[in-house]
Amino acid sequence: MTLTAVALDRADLHASLSDPALLSMTFLNEIAGRFPEAVSFAPGRPTEDFFDPADLHRYLDAYIHHLTADKGYDAAGVRRELFQYGRTKGVVHELIARHLEVDEGIVCDPEAVLVTVGAQEALWLVLRALKSGPQDVVLALDPTYVGLTGAARLLDLPVRSVPEGPRGVRPEQVRERIREVRAAGERPRALYLVPDFSNPSGHSLGTQTRRALLEVAEQEDILLLEDNPYGYFRMTEGSRPPTLKALDTGQRVVYLGSLSKTCFPGARIGFAIADQRVTGAGGPALLADELARAKSMLTVNTPPVAQALAGGMLLEHDGSLLAGNRRQIEVYRRNLRALLEGLHRRFAGVPGVWWTAPAGGFFVVVDVPFPVTDALVEAAAVRHGVLFTPMRHFSDHERARRQLRLSCSSLDPDRIEDGLDRLAALIDEHGAATHG
Repeated sequence: MTLTAVALDRADLHASLSDPALLSMTFLNEIAGRFPEAVSFAPGRPTEDFFDPADLHRYLDAYIHHLTADKGYDAAGVRRELFQYGRTKGVVHELIARHLEVDEGIVCDPEAVLVTVGAQEALWLVLRALKSGPQDVVLALDPTYVGLTGAARLLDLPVRSVPEGPRGVRPEQVRERIREVRAAGERPRALYLVPDFSNPSGHSLGTQTRRALLEVAEQEDILLLEDNPYGYFRMTEGSRPPTLKALDTGQRVVYLGSLSKTCFPGARIGFAIADQRVTGAGGPALLADELARAKSMLTVNTPPVAQALAGGMLLEHDGSLLAGNRRQIEVYRRNLRALLEGLHRRFAGVPGVWWTAPAGGFFVVVDVPFPVTDALVEAAAVRHGVLFTPMRHFSDHERARRQLRLSCSSLDPDRIEDGLDRLAALIDEHGAATHG
């Protein structure tokens, strides 16, 4: 008997699977694969200049030495830690806690650290935990990271935007938005933000603004979800503003960390500091423990071998990823400088073209005098051999429809110059058509 192959109606699948937020990353990855020779300003990936497979062996050896010399493991214990499923909350939580104290001045109980499969899993788990009813919503700055929007869509958690200004968010505007949302019958649970060199806008928040946001969070009884992948990549030497978590004395901040930019993304190691106390039925616990329960049904655990590699890099640099990224920091400074100078040489005074000038990070946003669509990205790849990210993937604001995001992290100055020449040809072609 021949059976008829089943066909599923998309209308019978979860609506989020057709949501533009979930399609964004897929589209950009696919188009980059189709045009490998194009100069790609699209991905916010780390430089590959210093990747060396030999490092992986050294990191693993360092972690094994740590297990035997520092933790007293015998050979069987080492095998078990590396080859078995492992602890749901992670096995390098103590090393991450030490790193946070060394580099960020964040002092936390290692038991409040949940090690995850990338920061995206940490974000998803926090959102899952905070959504307890249909009235719950999350706030996010507009524009915002598409990973936040996509995760919220998967959870049927509405996202309510807080517009960013030219210098980032104003705390009073956050307060006003919280009260507007409440007046509409919804319950705002948290505000998601990237305080240092935000993806995609590149904005950073000053220390005074950070303190004020913590006051708003306390007074309005919400959490702050602080995502910090780019904080080390400042253009200039000198002191960095403290993270929100370092200033947090009332456990108002859930800190979302990623080792993808500071170690390497192939390990897929992220983490959350969730030191909030949970009370009620079942007895007192940390929020990290509650997140671990959900993780046990999602990914079971974070691969111990991947954790060991990241742990070995932490050990090699005595817990300081700031020290471990000195060469990378110089590359990112060089690249961002080349991108900003190249934009100025080509577009200073060009009508309708304007760009941000972030103090660090990977991203620059460019305004252009024509709509930036996915179709334009494909046309740019075909006709000019250049790729970028439309800002409409990060914002529903009308201005975003005529903006694009350039990332310079994985290029070198020669490729940046070549890519800007190609972008200039595109802007000349479409700008002339728009004004013609």
